[in-house]
Amino acid sequence: MGTYAIIDLPEGKNHQAYRYMRSIEEKLSDYMETSEISEINRKAGLQEVEVSPETLEVIKKALYISQITEGAFDITVGAITIRAKRNKEISMEEAIKLVDYRKVKLEGSKVFLKEKNMAIDLGGIGKGYAVQKAYEYIKTPKGFISIAGDMKVWGEKRLLAVYNPITKGILMEAINKKDLCLSTSGNYLRNHIVGKQNHLIQVTVAYGDCTITDALSTAIFAMSDEQRQRFLENHQDIGILLLYKDGSVYFNRTFLNYFELIILRN
Repeated sequence: MGTYAIIDLPEGKNHQAYRYMRSIEEKLSDYMETSEISEINRKAGLQEVEVSPETLEVIKKALYISQITEGAFDITVGAITIRAKRNKEISMEEAIKLVDYRKVKLEGSKVFLKEKNMAIDLGGIGKGYAVQKAYEYIKTPKGFISIAGDMKVWGEKRLLAVYNPITKGILMEAINKKDLCLSTSGNYLRNHIVGKQNHLIQVTVAYGDCTITDALSTAIFAMSDEQRQRFLENHQDIGILLLYKDGSVYFNRTFLNYFELIILRN
C-alpha cells in the first residue's frame, strides 16, 4: 500500500495478518495493473467488471460514506488523482466533470463506471478497510494493527499518539478505554486530498470500524468549514479531533469517551 504497517498480535498471527492485508492490496490498489480496481478503471464507460466480495464490500461502504458526506468523500476522484495528475491522460477540467459517485453502478457482484475516463481511487478508504478486515479475519482476543495513519487496538489498553504536523512532534498521547479505530488525515505530506479551502491542517476520527474512520477523516478534511459543522452536528456518534492551522484544537465528547487518559502537547 506504499507505506509501513505495524502488527502486534498474539499466537504468532503477525505474518498471517500481513499476508491477508497484502491479498486485499492486490485487489484494491490502482497502482497494480492486475488489481480489480485497475480493471474497473480500464473498462470505464465500456464494460462492467465482476469483482471479489472484498472489492464489492469496500465500494459499497465508500458509496455510503459519499452519501452521508454530501460527496465530500468520492471514490471517483480517481479521474483527478489518476487520470489527470498521475497519468496525464486528460485535462484537469475534464477530470473534475467526471467525479460523481452516483455514476458507479453496482449489479450483483459487478461494478461499472458509466463514463469513459472515470476512475476509482480507494486511497482514502483502502488502508482502513485492510486494517478492519485483518482484525475480522484474525479473530485474536487482543491486538494492534496500524497502516500509516490508520490503527486498530482491541482487547487491551495501549498508549497511542497523534502526530502534530505544525511542531513535528506529538499532538496527543492517550490510553484507550475500549476497543477503537483511530484514523488521521492531512494534506501536509502528499497533498493528495482534493477538497475546498478550509482552516484545518489535520483530522483524527475515533470509531469502532476502521473503514469508516479512514473514509471520514478524509471527507471531513475535504469539507468546507460550513459543511463540516453541519456534518458534526448530525453525526455525534463519531469521535472527532481537529487541529487547525493556527494550532488550536477541537474535540467532541464522543472522542473523549474512547479514552481513559488524554494528554495534549503544545
